[in-house]
Amino acid sequence: MMFIVWPFRILYTTYAFICFVAIMLFIFPFVLIATFFGKIRGGNMIIRLLRFWSGAWFLLVGIRHSNIYRYRPDPSLQYIFVHNHISYLDAAIAVETLRQPFRALGKIEMKDFPVFGIIYRVFVVMVDRKNPENRARSIMELKSVLSQGISIMIFPEGTFNETSAPLKSFYDGAFRIAIETQTPILPVLFLDAYQRMHYRHMFTLNPGRSRSLFLEPVPVAGMTLADVGALKEKVFRIMEENLLEHSSRA
Repeated sequence: MMFIVWPFRILYTTYAFICFVAIMLFIFPFVLIATFFGKIRGGNMIIRLLRFWSGAWFLLVGIRHSNIYRYRPDPSLQYIFVHNHISYLDAAIAVETLRQPFRALGKIEMKDFPVFGIIYRVFVVMVDRKNPENRARSIMELKSVLSQGISIMIFPEGTFNETSAPLKSFYDGAFRIAIETQTPILPVLFLDAYQRMHYRHMFTLNPGRSRSLFLEPVPVAGMTLADVGALKEKVFRIMEENLLEHSSRA
């Protein structure tokens, strides 16, 4: 059976890749213009361009995205959005999901990618997890972003969840920042990313639905750094329970 399916999979993935690059090249001149407007205004312009890119690409490759709201974020407020991380599609899903200005925390290695790297440097707060000095600088930049009325998006697992569990263990960063800035955590689950594209192979990409589930925000008012562990555990449990609930009825 795979013998028959495999050529179609290669053709579809090649088509999807061509569409991906074509739309990225189309918006690239506008991205370059946006970079002259600085990290804040220019970054917000780039988010809008990326939403166009993700929406157009999903349409062309047959991925139907929708948001499910148990809580609808207030665009006038700031949140620390935390997501599960399971697929290379997660970045495209994130810009399609979040409808307000935000910045993402991402790996420094991605900055060297052709074309995409320039977008990445403006839109993402880069972190080198092996470098304590760089990590500290990234945290300070994230706090600065929040102070200017922009939300933050973080994958608390740090990298792809390659385990058989719904989530892998979380890093402290998102929860520490939430407490230090008194910004609520808002968990958002990507329910179908793994089914649309497996993290191990690009040729697993396939059309179908993509859903993001907004859960209730977790307040941090009055918490201190002594509560980081408890907050992290609480958010982990909420996300895990909801992932299990939706996978059982997907």
